[in-house]
Parts: sequence; structure tokens; C-alpha cells
Amino acid sequence: MSKKKVGGLPPGMEAGSMSRILTIANQKGGVGKTTTAVNLAASLAAAERRTLLIDVDPQGNAGSALGIRRDDSDRTVYEVLLDGLPLKDAVRKTELKFLDLVPASKHLVGAELELAEIDGREARLKRAVDAIAGEYEYVIIDCPPSLGLLTLNGLVAAQGVVIPLQCEYYALEGLADVLKTIELVRAAANPGLKVDGIVLTMYSANNLANQVADEIRSTFKSQVFKTVIPRNVRLSEAPSHGKPILLYDVTSKGCQCYLELAREVTRRLGAGGRA
Repeated sequence: MSKKKVGGLPPGMEAGSMSRILTIANQKGGVGKTTTAVNLAASLAAAERRTLLIDVDPQGNAGSALGIRRDDSDRTVYEVLLDGLPLKDAVRKTELKFLDLVPASKHLVGAELELAEIDGREARLKRAVDAIAGEYEYVIIDCPPSLGLLTLNGLVAAQGVVIPLQCEYYALEGLADVLKTIELVRAAANPGLKVDGIVLTMYSANNLANQVADEIRSTFKSQVFKTVIPRNVRLSEAPSHGKPILLYDVTSKGCQCYLELAREVTRRLGAGGRA
């Protein structure tokens, strides 16, 4: 494990002051969604961008990847959504000075049914985030691999969506469902919502992956980030050590790609995270 310290701001990532709320969403599992949420948030924090990561996935993997267990607190995103707990009261510090976390809870498993009985259920997270967003330059929301009420809350709360897309044969099929949901949310509840970008993940240098990547870039053009996240052993190992990749092995290919993705995000959204 690399113990190399991460210091200073990577080129092209000077600190700003305005906030951007990004939801990381894909209804398919195993596409690198949580890996992207955690390591993009950590990379922004390494550049001294004040960043909040909100884990809305019942599995709680974003928290565990930062060394925070899912059920070691009774102040989680569940209490925010169901009990009206102020988001600031659920915030936890992480090893990175500029990165905070709102952890998930095992009780989120039943939250879809509980939220269904509440008026304004799709905007519970938005109201909570709006009250705290000014304290952060980036708010990153990690959604479950589904298109239910938890993901809907993430989409209604967000200004933009980042869609991780695995370089495999059925990738475009799943992407169509996500884009359709985004269109529905834009029409019904969040007219300002936009796709901030599609990030290709789990890339291996083979003919199939190249064909998928070429097709996605041909179809979606500038919406696809230039940075591609490779399959990387160190990326896979880092969560079991409770660390984002830049604290586990900053020299790894996976870490360097997420740092580059963070630079690209800041360039694409403009100074301070505004689109």
C-alpha cells in the first residue's frame, strides 16, 4: 500500500467558491457507480474543493470505502429523508480534510415503501441539500443501482447527473433507461437537471471494449468524458482497506484517472462548479 501523501492542488483544479450538486446514477449494478462517486469526491477534496458525499444506497458502500461503517451512527441519510433530520447533523468527517460524508443506513432498505406514504416524497433530499449546499463546492450523491424513490430523490436534488457506463455489450441498453428517467424527472420535478457527462468505466484494452467506447462516443459525442477509468486491481482493493484510491495507492493508474476525471469535471462545469 502506498503511503505517499497527497499535497497541493493538481493542475487545473484551483479552488472556487460556488456549489454544484451532482448525482451519480445508473440503474445497472457493477458499473463502477460507487467507485466513481467515492473517488471523484476524494479527488475533488484533494484539490481543496469542499466536497460532501451523500450515500443514498442501502448497501452503504460509499461510507465503508471511506472507513465509515454503515450502521455505527443513528444520524444517517435515512433520518434525513424520513424524520426530517437536518443534513448538517448527519455529516461525518473523513480522513480527507475537505471531504465530508453523510452515511447510509440499513433502514434504507425499507425507505422506498416508507417514502411512498409521504407528501412531497421525491423532494425530501432536495430540501435537505438546499439547506447545506452553500457550505460546499461540490455535493456528490451516490444512488442505489435502481430507478426507485431513492434515486428519484437524488435526481430531483441534483443540478447534474454523471452516468458511469461499463465498457460492455449491454451498456447502451441500460443507458437508455437512465436517460429516459432523467427526461421524466426534468419534465415533472426538476427542469434544470442536465446530464453533466457519461464516464466510461472498467475499460480493458480489447476489441469489444473499444467497439463499445467508439459507439458511445459516436452517439453521445461531447457528453462523454475524455477520461476513461480502466479495470485496475488497486481500485478494487482500496475499499476493503476503507480508503479512497488516492489514500491507498496514489501512483496507481486508477488513481491517476480519477484525478484526471476530477480535473475534467471542474473544467467542464466551469469555475466553482457552475455549468
